[in-house]
Amino acid sequence: MNNLLKKHAKSFYWASFFLSKSKFYKCSSLYNFCRTLDDIVDADNSLETKKENFLEFKKCFENKDFKNPVIKEMWSIIDSEGITKKVVMDLFDGVETDLEEKVQITSKKELLVYSYRVAGTVGLMMSKILKVNNRESLKGAIDLGIAMQLTNIARDVCEDKIRNRQYVKHNFSSIKEIINDSRIFYDKSFTSISSIPIGSRFSVIVARRVYRKIGDYILKQKNIENYNNAGKIYVPVYQKIIQTFLSFFDFIKLLFVKESNYDNHTSHNILQNEININERI
Repeated sequence: MNNLLKKHAKSFYWASFFLSKSKFYKCSSLYNFCRTLDDIVDADNSLETKKENFLEFKKCFENKDFKNPVIKEMWSIIDSEGITKKVVMDLFDGVETDLEEKVQITSKKELLVYSYRVAGTVGLMMSKILKVNNRESLKGAIDLGIAMQLTNIARDVCEDKIRNRQYVKHNFSSIKEIINDSRIFYDKSFTSISSIPIGSRFSVIVARRVYRKIGDYILKQKNIENYNNAGKIYVPVYQKIIQTFLSFFDFIKLLFVKESNYDNHTSHNILQNEININERI
C-alpha cells in the first residue's frame, strides 16, 4: 500500500526518504486512510452511491472492523500515538462536506474550517506520529496542514470545477490571494518544526519547502488563460533537489530556536468558534 504514497503524493514521497522505516510505514498508513476517504468521494459513482460507501466506511471505522487492513492500521496508529478520535471524526466531517451536488465555499471562515478538517487534522496526526508533544507546536502542525490544503485548492481549481466544487473563485486574482494566504500559514508553522525530534525533522522541512514551491509555479502562470492550460502543476525534480539543499539551512536555523511560541491566534480564534482545538491536541 506504500505505492499509493508514491503514486498520488509525489512531494510527500520525496520528503519521506528522510524518515526512518518505522515512521515512514506509519505515515504511509495514515496516507492510505486519507486516500481511501478521498477516493470514495471522488469516484465516478452516483452521489447516492458515494454517500452510501462513505457511511459504510465510517461505520466500519467506528466499529473497528479490522478485516479492512486500512482501518486496522489506522486504529493501530491512533492507539500507539495517542491520537484523539475527535481529530479523525473532524477529518470525516471535512470529507463529507464534498458529498453534495454542488460545493461552494463563500467565506474565509468556511475555507479555514474546511481546510482544518481535511488537512489540518492530518498535520496534527502526522506530528503525533513524529512524537511532537509541545502543544504550541501541535498548533503549528495544524497550520502546516492548512497551508498545504490551500496550496492544493489553488492548484486544483479546474479539476474541482469539473466536480462542481468551488472553494475559490475561478479567476487568477482569487487564486493568487489564496496562495498568499497559504504563505501566512507556511510562515507561522516554521518554528513549530523545531519540536520535532531531530531524526524526523528534516523530512518535514523538505515537505514544507517543496509543497510551498507549488504556489510559486502557479503564480508563474500570470493569468487565468495560462493557468487553465497548464494542467496539474507540479514541482519539477530539479527544483525539488534545490529545495532539499535549501532545507539544510532551515534545519540549521531551527537548531537555534529555543522555544516555540505560537503566534497565529487570529486564525485559530476563527477555528475555535467551530472546533475546540485544545481538545484535539
